[in-house]
Amino acid sequence: MGLIEETNELMLDWDKIGSITAENKVIPVAVQNILTKEVILVAYINETALKESIRLKKAVFWSTSRNQLWFKGAESGNTFTLNHIFVNCEQNSLVFQVTPDKGNICHTSYNGVANNCYYRELDMDTMKLINLNEKKGNRT
Repeated sequence: MGLIEETNELMLDWDKIGSITAENKVIPVAVQNILTKEVILVAYINETALKESIRLKKAVFWSTSRNQLWFKGAESGNTFTLNHIFVNCEQNSLVFQVTPDKGNICHTSYNGVANNCYYRELDMDTMKLINLNEKKGNRT
């Protein structure tokens, strides 16, 4: 993991959306664990990735950092079976309800236990990030 995943400093990437070029037309997709209802991650999807997701019944996204299709779990084996796709009212974002095929959901972990991607909470008084695993009393 890198600094951004481990810090308690708030380092929001305000330039992320602006860095996506016009030729890479994408919309955000929130990914929800169908069993726990947790939001696992938010990614981007283009038309090709959506078609591949539907064809494979697996989560496929567009990697804005690598400018290529991202078959979730292709390297790690942590794939998601796609159960449902929901479209918002303005048709500019999606929700994928998925079943994680293995225990790991995110590339981050705490004491060897996989996180979902939303494992930190912003303390609105101090503007510091609190690792929810530590807030729970170092449970493993």
